[in-house]
Amino acid sequence: MSQPKPAFNAAIRYSAEGFDTSRQKLMGRHAAGEGFLKGFLRHSGVETLYCHAASKEVAGQFQRVVGSFGNKTLVRWLDEADAASPAAAGTLYMSDPTLSASAWRRRAVGQRLYSLCGVTHTTASAGAMDWLVSLLASPVQEWDALICTSQVVRDTIDRVLGEQQEFLASRFGADTFVRPQLPIIPLGVDTDNFASTPDERQAARAALGIGETEIVVLFVGRLSFHAKAHPLPMYLALERVAQALARKDGRKLRLIQAGWFANDFIEKAFRKGAAEFCPSVACTFLDGRKPDLRRQAWCAANIFTSLSDNFQETFGLTPIEAMAAGLPGVVTDWNGYRDTLRDGIDGFRVPTLMPRNGLGRDLADRHAAGLDSYDVYCGLTSQFVAVDPGAVARAYMTLIEDGDLRQRMGEAARKRAVETFDWSVIIRQYQTLWGDLAERRQSASESAPLQENRPSHPARADPFFAFETYPTDILTPDHLVSATPGADGARLQLLLHAPFLAFFKPMAPNIDDCARVLADLQRRGAVSVGEILESVPEARRESLERGLVWLAKLGLVTLRGGTI
Repeated sequence: MSQPKPAFNAAIRYSAEGFDTSRQKLMGRHAAGEGFLKGFLRHSGVETLYCHAASKEVAGQFQRVVGSFGNKTLVRWLDEADAASPAAAGTLYMSDPTLSASAWRRRAVGQRLYSLCGVTHTTASAGAMDWLVSLLASPVQEWDALICTSQVVRDTIDRVLGEQQEFLASRFGADTFVRPQLPIIPLGVDTDNFASTPDERQAARAALGIGETEIVVLFVGRLSFHAKAHPLPMYLALERVAQALARKDGRKLRLIQAGWFANDFIEKAFRKGAAEFCPSVACTFLDGRKPDLRRQAWCAANIFTSLSDNFQETFGLTPIEAMAAGLPGVVTDWNGYRDTLRDGIDGFRVPTLMPRNGLGRDLADRHAAGLDSYDVYCGLTSQFVAVDPGAVARAYMTLIEDGDLRQRMGEAARKRAVETFDWSVIIRQYQTLWGDLAERRQSASESAPLQENRPSHPARADPFFAFETYPTDILTPDHLVSATPGADGARLQLLLHAPFLAFFKPMAPNIDDCARVLADLQRRGAVSVGEILESVPEARRESLERGLVWLAKLGLVTLRGGTI
């Protein structure tokens, strides 16, 4: 009986910032990062968890985090200081799109050693755009991948890279460009966490003081009128619906906004806006950073809504969370929402409208010049995206008036979430991708192979290459090394404890090697650099070679040769 193939694995580049949802300034990428990590632990089936981190302390933090998620799998630390370390896993996974920097580092140790795999979040910021265009001028290979979370993200990347290729071709005559793979894999959700019972739903409504016949419309996410979704179309539409219900049968309408405000000004703007533009609607604000309140909100709601109008949004996690909760949705036909909620099946997507190409150049230029911050840029551009309050109101009213339709759409949404967006499905897609990248590493042509004695990254070259003309002389194997009077291992240790030298300890050569060299020099007198290096294991020779210059700086040895 044949053995099953081992699951494809990846080293996870870990920093707490990318995987922490307990922070006050909670963003969608943090929730996505934590969700991926939990999903990978639960569904990957790997025998080892590879943590790619800058230190043992950070790797220890990773181990504690995954332990809190119930992990029993062996955790192995891969030192970020060693550019070759991800080869142990085969792929280095990063929870961001910054492939270029890692591609340059990998070039120094072997471009076929492993694949790089990143994932997009926002693509609208100047930083994100710079990361994208840098792909064309960095040694990214065909066996690397930048995961696009939605079709619109892929479209944006194709447009931006296409324009950059056109520029490079015009300026330099370039005709060959290598891109990473750009697969479309959505974000995932743990659908089990969003299932609820009738008793839970009844208890949640009671806890929030919601009447039995009251209709609850729910928004979950950052409460930001400039960088997420402007609430005015939602408020205007709900007010129309509330007035219509009052005339028809007197049913009450409640809006729950479960989210978080960046500052007091934004909070006051939301509360004032709700009071002014939907006074007939009972409005409840909940701190969506608190899991128990988020849970209450999901259980209490009848309808989910998110009228995103912002270019920083690329996928939208909350619509698939709502689908997992069995809620029909009313969302904008915008960005990744188009890939998730099926219009007329899981809810309704309402149309959006924006100006033609060419009418936003001033907005782009102001952001490029630094006159407008990213937040301001997002806010200004989103004001030119229209969401029709009338269409939104009609969608709300259709669902409110037809309880059977709400139930059918909610059931369809839940089924789609389980079958398409559960992490068990998404992790398989990731691992299939990593397997494909492994095959490409074996067969695809290598772009820009490193030439001998050339810097792997011209803009991050060896400083002793870039600044080679600075010194009077360069250390060679023929230089003669002599110990100064009293120079020994004890003196070296004393110097290392000086505050202005202690910072150098991580880069210092092996201290035992240095002590032995000093002792040998005191016995023998002057010895050539080449002879000294032959006395230590090959793996430590380069460290000791440059370390001899450091020992001279400390006054422990003298170097003679050339003009010194």
